[in-house]
Amino acid sequence: MKKKVLISILVLLLLVGTNLFTALSLTYGRSGVEEESIKIKYLEDFVKKYYLYDVDEDDFEVGKLKGVVASLNDPYSEYYTKEEYKKLMEFTTGKFYGIGVIITKGEDNLITVISPIKDSPAYKAGIQAQDKIIKVNGKEFTADSLTEATEIMKGERGTEVDITIYRPSTGKTKDLKIKRDEISIETVISKKIDDIGYIGITSFDEKTADEFNTQLDNLLKQNIKSLIIDLRGNPGGIVDTAAEVCDRILPEGKIVYALDKNKNKVFEFDSDPQKLDLPIAVLINEGSASASEIVAGAIRDYKAGTIIGKKSFGKGIVQTAKQFPTGDGIKLTTSEYFTPNGENIHKKGIKPDIEVDLPEDIKGIGYEYLDTDLQLQKAIEILKGES
Repeated sequence: MKKKVLISILVLLLLVGTNLFTALSLTYGRSGVEEESIKIKYLEDFVKKYYLYDVDEDDFEVGKLKGVVASLNDPYSEYYTKEEYKKLMEFTTGKFYGIGVIITKGEDNLITVISPIKDSPAYKAGIQAQDKIIKVNGKEFTADSLTEATEIMKGERGTEVDITIYRPSTGKTKDLKIKRDEISIETVISKKIDDIGYIGITSFDEKTADEFNTQLDNLLKQNIKSLIIDLRGNPGGIVDTAAEVCDRILPEGKIVYALDKNKNKVFEFDSDPQKLDLPIAVLINEGSASASEIVAGAIRDYKAGTIIGKKSFGKGIVQTAKQFPTGDGIKLTTSEYFTPNGENIHKKGIKPDIEVDLPEDIKGIGYEYLDTDLQLQKAIEILKGES
């Protein structure tokens, strides 16, 4: 009997809702804009009236704006509140406190790691590219709540946060307790290994090109005979900066260009006639994405170096950040980029010339871990054979 009553109530509500919508449609006509407004108004009223809990008007309005962008099903596009937009800008201009991990919305709607920032708490805890962050401090999260999860992972230096990751490659979950620290992104590191110069680029921000040129000049003064550029775990960043790095390396010609939805050229970067006349090896892995793939793709297309490691992440689209007069804003996918040979690598990645796996129990990568970093060892081997 109770079930029948419940079903009757639901049917009644549906009928009332349908009749109300029909009446409103007849009253205001059936133009697309008017009908959409009627639907939204009806949905708002229905939610406010029947939702079990109180509706916060501010959250409700923000949710509607976020929903517009979320309907695109694009993990790289998002609406930001004023405070969220300010924090978005921190990554390219400043430093912050947290665990140091670059994340995005995965196609499975899980929070997906692009890469941990080198030497960050997340990096030292063993978080890897493609890991899924499924819990933060015991609370389950999907990518729909990526901003909230990010805020919880940030915090005061020295405080701890519990992270649960799922690793698709092993099918296993793992609980990690990570101590927050200052995440100041030093984007370029260098070292001379015998007569080979090593430059690691962790991301591309406003200072990266200048740092790269300074470190490369220092290595050249030490009479290096070849160069390793390590882009492993580099999640990308500013396209202009990546192009400046390429300009120092490549001969005259196209570096990268981008087209919008109408196939109009959004930008194009070209290299001048001066180039680096040294054998080059470029290291990439699953965490090399976006701007780092621009660099690797251009070097590959010009046959200016040997690509070593694992296939890159595969992000060949470009986002534009726009702040509105009210302080809030949007990050929206607006174009796709192409390597000099006209290839878009989105969802495909860049396949290395020489594929090298790393040991499963490796503690880190880079010159500090040369004894176990098989990819770096292979780069040195190749360059010693060429120089």
